[in-house]
This record gives sequence, C-alpha cells and structure tokens, in this order.
Amino acid sequence: MFTGLIQSVGKISAIKLIGGDARVRIATGKLDMSGVKTGDSIAVSGVCLTVIEHSATEFAADVSGETLSRTTWGRRRVGDAVNLEMALTLSTLLGGHLVSGHVDGVGTVLNRREQGRSEQFRIKAPDILSRYIAEKGSICVDGVSLTVNAVHGAEFEVNIVPHTFVATTLGCLNDSSEVNLEVDILARYLERLMLGEGAARSGSNITREFLAEHGFIK
Repeated sequence: MFTGLIQSVGKISAIKLIGGDARVRIATGKLDMSGVKTGDSIAVSGVCLTVIEHSATEFAADVSGETLSRTTWGRRRVGDAVNLEMALTLSTLLGGHLVSGHVDGVGTVLNRREQGRSEQFRIKAPDILSRYIAEKGSICVDGVSLTVNAVHGAEFEVNIVPHTFVATTLGCLNDSSEVNLEVDILARYLERLMLGEGAARSGSNITREFLAEHGFIK
C-alpha cells in the first residue's frame, strides 16, 4: 500500500523485453534506498513494482505483460521521468489516501490551464471507471494522490499546486498525455458489497435503477 505522496522523481535507465514481459531499471534520484530489500514494493508512476535487484542509486523490476497492456508502461521509453514512492509502514503519515498501486486504467489529459498559482487539469478516464470518480473524492494520477474538483461523465478536473509541479512529473503533462489512474479503493469494494449475491456473476449490475431502488439517488 502507498499514500500517493511522491518521494522522488526518478528516471528509466533501461528496458529489456523478455518474451511478453519486460525487465526495467529505475534510477531513483533522491529516494533513500538504504533500507530497501529484494522483494520490497516501490510504486513507479502509480504502478506497484517488486524490487529484484538494487543498489544505492537504482533498482530493477519485472513488468508483466498485463501491466504493459493495462498501464502507460507499454509506451514508456528509456529516459522517461517517473514518480517514485516507497510502500507505507504503520508509522507512515497518511497525508494522501490509501493507494494500492494497482492501476485501473489509462486516462488522457484533455487540457490544462492556469488557475491562480495552480493549474487545472481536465482528464478523460475510461468510461467504465466513471462510476468510481466522485466530486471531492480521491483519485491517483501517475501515482499522485489528488482531490477531484468536478466530474462531467467520464471527465474530471483536478488542481495541481506549485509544490506538486516541482516534486512530481505532473508538470510535464500536456494535452493528449496519457496517465495511469487508480480510483479510490473504497469505491471498488463498496460496489461489490452493494451487489450482494450478484457479485458472484461476471460484470457489474450497478445501474441508475439499482441505485434508486436502494435509496442512493432519487
């Protein structure tokens, strides 16, 4: 588990394709690697990866074919900057929100504009994720915990403050940039609980009629 608070911006130093998978090496920048052990988890732009080799300045991890196809890792290149966060511990301050590092889908930046000292981003999520995104709820974008300011169907808006521009890769995003999205983990489990026995069937039965029947909307 993670918090969505980025600890360092690293860089991809190598990508080696092995069959349908890949082995990557990440230069870790200012990330403190002194306590890292083989088998530990590090979130890389929102994707939880397992350390298989490491030194004081970099680590290696395997990226599965599933991850390559379901996240932006399928388009990553050597030299790309990435957001890094170590797994949280019981003594970690939970300043963001609970993040699993399991990406739900890839979103696309539609536009960004200045708003005071911040910048507002409008992002299009996959349609299937729209029901999990709520105004003033939490969402993880490329590993960064953000608050949703507004929702319009499958599109949502977030504001990026100056510190986040400096401390993460979000300042490099432009119109049409792709980002890893992880919705609030509570929303996913709430849906399964609401389905009750219907959860055993494939797909989701959460419809507007279902929500009205159970008193969630009028």
